[in-house]
Amino acid sequence: MKNKLLRYAFIVSSVGFLFGFDSVVISGVNLPLKNLWESSDWFHGTFIVSVSLWGTVAGALLGGYPTESLGRKSTVLWVGVFFTVSAIGSALVNDPYSFSFFRFIGGLGAGVGSIAAPAYISEIAAAQDRGKLGMLFQFNIVFGILMAFLSNYLLSLYGGENDWRWMLGIEFVPALFFTAFIPLVPESPRWLIVNQNKQEDGKRILKMSMSESEANETLDQMNLISGNGNKSSVSLFSGKYHKVLKISFLMAFFNQFSGISFVLFYAPEILEKAGLATTDSLLSSVSVGLVNLVFTLMGIYLIDRVGRKLLMYIGSVGYIISLLFIAYGFYFSMPATFKLVFMLMFIASHAVGQGAVIWVFLSEIFPNEVRSFGQAWGSGLLNVFAAVIALFGAVLINSYAPWMVFALFAGLMVLQLLFTHFIMPETKGVSLEDLERKLIKY
Repeated sequence: MKNKLLRYAFIVSSVGFLFGFDSVVISGVNLPLKNLWESSDWFHGTFIVSVSLWGTVAGALLGGYPTESLGRKSTVLWVGVFFTVSAIGSALVNDPYSFSFFRFIGGLGAGVGSIAAPAYISEIAAAQDRGKLGMLFQFNIVFGILMAFLSNYLLSLYGGENDWRWMLGIEFVPALFFTAFIPLVPESPRWLIVNQNKQEDGKRILKMSMSESEANETLDQMNLISGNGNKSSVSLFSGKYHKVLKISFLMAFFNQFSGISFVLFYAPEILEKAGLATTDSLLSSVSVGLVNLVFTLMGIYLIDRVGRKLLMYIGSVGYIISLLFIAYGFYFSMPATFKLVFMLMFIASHAVGQGAVIWVFLSEIFPNEVRSFGQAWGSGLLNVFAAVIALFGAVLINSYAPWMVFALFAGLMVLQLLFTHFIMPETKGVSLEDLERKLIKY
């Protein structure tokens, strides 16, 4: 049964692969499309680079509704359809406006998927395994990022003058496979119990991750909190959820104002400014993706062993050191390899810290009855901040000295270290129902 559970979690978490691939594939087509359509920095940042992220923002903010009403499983099925349509459409267009439309569709899928998939995984997992299974989503994000960087590099060598079409269109293959596999997974047990009052169906699925006595106890806890399946009418933005709303806001803010999206979306350009040739910068982008993957695997190994807070401490210190040395390298015109080494340290710090923790953490801290809308809030904020970084990144990279940008990010990570110490709760090994009693005011 646990093997089945792992398989179901992995299939649903593959939304992350499509999310990561779709988000970062733009780094390879960024400059070719800017030259093809001769767009300004502002137009390019708005309609080419960041438009999918604004779709992700819309999808994340609205994703709570289908996730809550249709269920986690049906919602992620539609996410696969959106990614499939986006991949085909954006590869075939001939103008920037049609391109923006199809990229926006893919962004919608990413945003909705960032709500439904982590919620599903947290709701089928036992407390002691929730971190590892929850991190499958993040693992797939970084694996998708690595595959996007790698395919961009290979297609830049062999794709010809239309290499950008192949870079975008290749996503059709994993999107189609994902959509075909989703019907094989069961629905979330907690959604069935809390939203549909299907007690026996939910209990049967809960027993995949726990004993019958534990499943009965979990079922009793859910019924006690939700009133035997009758959902609370209290709004997410009532004073009841003030604490978790504040924590999730700060978590999302610091995640993106570390500069992670700036580095990932503009990696080839940043590396060119660091002194690497165009082909070398694309190849070095692959090393960024590879380091991201390796340290994400480390995070998966550690998250249920050492807890969420220790990973955040490690990541915060790594952020500060690496960002300051990147700024130092640009300010004093150090060799390209010096900057690349500390850029890779920055990626490693993110992967083992914020990258490892955020999707697991956001799926844990909101109670069952509002988890979809709470995740929509957290994921929506995360993607708003990512879109802002992407939108202004084209201007930042050409209008300000790189050392200034990286020094600013380093300063903000000092604040993240203080947030981790004084505000962030530990969620390791605590059941979702016990976390609810700890964090929510009744």
